[in-house]
Amino acid sequence: MQARDRIDRRRNCRLFSLLAVLVWVIIFALANCQPAAADVPRAAEQYRRDLVRVAQHGFGLGAPVATLAAQIHQESGWRPHVTSHAGAQGLAQFMPATATWMAELYPRQVGPAQPFNPGWSLRAMVAYNQWHLERIRATTPCEQWAFALAAYNGGLGWINRDKRLASASGADPLTWFNSVERYNAGRSAANFRENRNYPRNILERWEPMYVAAGWGAGVCGERYQL
Repeated sequence: MQARDRIDRRRNCRLFSLLAVLVWVIIFALANCQPAAADVPRAAEQYRRDLVRVAQHGFGLGAPVATLAAQIHQESGWRPHVTSHAGAQGLAQFMPATATWMAELYPRQVGPAQPFNPGWSLRAMVAYNQWHLERIRATTPCEQWAFALAAYNGGLGWINRDKRLASASGADPLTWFNSVERYNAGRSAANFRENRNYPRNILERWEPMYVAAGWGAGVCGERYQL
C-alpha cells in the first residue's frame, strides 16, 4: 500500500506541475492579447483632439483619423522636436524645403513653415496627403492611400516611374500591394526598402492598433481583422 501511495503522490505531483505550466501559458497568452490601446504611446493622447479637428476639417466627418495617427506614429513616434538623420523635422517629419513649399502652396490652410510646431505639422501632413490623393488613381481607397503614403515618403515622381515600369511589365498600375510596390524604377536598395515598408507599417501595423484603441476610422480595414 505504501508503495502504491508513493506512486500516486508522484503521479499527482506531475499532474499538478503540468496544470501549473498550462495555467502560466494561458496567462501569458491572455497578456499578449490585450487591446492594442496599450501600445499607443502616451504622448499621442495630448495631440488626439487636434488631430481629429484637423483631419475632419480636411476630410470631413468620416476622416481616417486612425490612418493619420498611424502615419505620425511611423514618422516620429509622436515626438514633436525630433530631427531625423536625413534632416526631416517634427511630428510629421517634413524636410525644410518641403515645409517651405507647403507653406507657400497653402498659406491660409497651413500657414508659415513651422515643422516643430505640432499644430502646423498636423495641418501640413493632412494637406500634403490630400495633395497626393488628388493626383493618384487606384482600385480602392486603401490602395490609393498606399500610393499616397509611398509618395509622401519618397516623392510622387518616383511613384509615377514605378507605376510606368509596373505597367510595362504587365502588372496593374492602379494596385499598390503586391503589384506596383514590387517594382523599382531606380532607387537604391535601402531607399526602396524604406519606401515599401512605409505604407505597410502604417496601414497594416499601426492603423489597426489605433482603430482598436478607439481613434476612429482607418482606410484599410479589409487588410486586417480586429
